[in-house]
Amino acid sequence: MVSNREGELTQRFLALQGIAAEAAALAMHHFENRDSLAVSLKGAQDWLTEADGAVEALIRRRVGEAFPQDGVLGEEGGGEITDRLWIVDPIDGTANFAHGDRTWCVSIGFLQDGVPQLGCIAAPALGETYLARKGGGATLNGRTIRAAATNDIARSTLEHGWSPRLPVERYLETVGRLFRAGANVKRSASGALGLAAVACGRTDGYVEGHINSWDVAGGVVIAAEAGAHVSGFFSGDWSNGNPIIVAAPGIAEALYRVSGTALSAAATGSD
Repeated sequence: MVSNREGELTQRFLALQGIAAEAAALAMHHFENRDSLAVSLKGAQDWLTEADGAVEALIRRRVGEAFPQDGVLGEEGGGEITDRLWIVDPIDGTANFAHGDRTWCVSIGFLQDGVPQLGCIAAPALGETYLARKGGGATLNGRTIRAAATNDIARSTLEHGWSPRLPVERYLETVGRLFRAGANVKRSASGALGLAAVACGRTDGYVEGHINSWDVAGGVVIAAEAGAHVSGFFSGDWSNGNPIIVAAPGIAEALYRVSGTALSAAATGSD
């Protein structure tokens, strides 16, 4: 017999897919018409476009129509933390979006009582949609995905996200540590897609010294369900962001050891 809780999650899981698809289509419309798009900077390399607000407004409207008792926390509109919470990044990778780079996505996660349960990352410019439900596996365009079997950091490809909240020197020091350990290191400028890349085995790990909840709420479920190690971002106070490590299981320990950044919160383990 299906419990009320499971039934409610199933309703939200189905709704999530429709909402994400509609939001991705709207974002893609704006992407294809960037010449007429209002673009600004909220801070140093903190880009904002007219599309960010429009996509988030659409998601908030659809969630409110279907689940008026649920809360929504979005990058642009903020929100309160509630027991049933949708966490939204309308366009993750806005700098890429604004410059015509296709590496951007719509990221939506759903938390029940503080635990990530559902996640969707829709990257329409890449033709990709990642989807997961806690305990139900993870997919890319409907096909099951798994994290890589890599077990040697010297054979790994890693991504190190950058945050303006931390000193540049710390970021460069960590990148140097990873290179000296033999890893290939890159940066795509989309944390959500960075987690998705680990989930499908395109990269072996993602590390960032500070990242916001809307960048990872969808991706942590997807990565965990794909068998990746996911640090405990949501196990503590995450309201102002936390460090994160997501890795192929075989290199997780080495990635913690080598990265050497301010990852004490990440070291709490898997969500």
